[in-house]
Amino acid sequence: MYKLYYWPSIQCRGEYVRLALEEAGAEYIDVARRSGRGMGIKAMQKFLDDEKLAETPYAPPFLKAGKLVIGQTANILMYLGQRHGLAPRHDEGRIWVNQLQLTVADFVTEIHDTHHPIAGSLYYHQQKAEARRRTKNFRTERMPKFLGYFEQVLAAHGGRFMAGNRLSYADLSAFQLIAGLRYAFPKAMKKQEPDYPGLVDLHDRIAARPNIAAYLASKRRIAFNQDGIFRYYPELDG
Repeated sequence: MYKLYYWPSIQCRGEYVRLALEEAGAEYIDVARRSGRGMGIKAMQKFLDDEKLAETPYAPPFLKAGKLVIGQTANILMYLGQRHGLAPRHDEGRIWVNQLQLTVADFVTEIHDTHHPIAGSLYYHQQKAEARRRTKNFRTERMPKFLGYFEQVLAAHGGRFMAGNRLSYADLSAFQLIAGLRYAFPKAMKKQEPDYPGLVDLHDRIAARPNIAAYLASKRRIAFNQDGIFRYYPELDG
């Protein structure tokens, strides 16, 4: 039984971990979303603030597997991938999938910075002018660069999955990228999606996988909203 510690009302970086756990059919508790003794946001904060812990994660998400506590999304996924068949068995393949996930993390940071280009501590309305300028560059240069890279990776590995013939957690993360960008930039994605048929097909195939389809239809899947990394502001969609 895993315990996932992340914020209860947003997808953000914790969602990549949730998708892996759901696809694997692993039993897990989403601690901050549960009520009762030892659950909720207070439980997560208590864990982070506990000075007795010698190796406390910097921030959520983090995963507790028995006595092992793992922080950072890519690090958690590398652990789950090896345990649940969501990464290649050989070192070269595992490193490759981790590398893809780290590139996803780079992309996610740039997506976040479209609506918070100055500081995360400021509200969006306090940096709207800068967000417009940043997002124009993102839509025309950075988004095509990242999506184009993942499209090439997919094609180079046979067009089915990012690491060959078997699904990996990098494919689940690519699904989340497409879903989130469709929410945040529907007009831009409508124009650009024809350039990335492999990624669109990958998104659709993953959405149809039994465990993922059940998750997407359940209350466990938090809806995209204006508090997460993927946010929809019409003025930023071009």
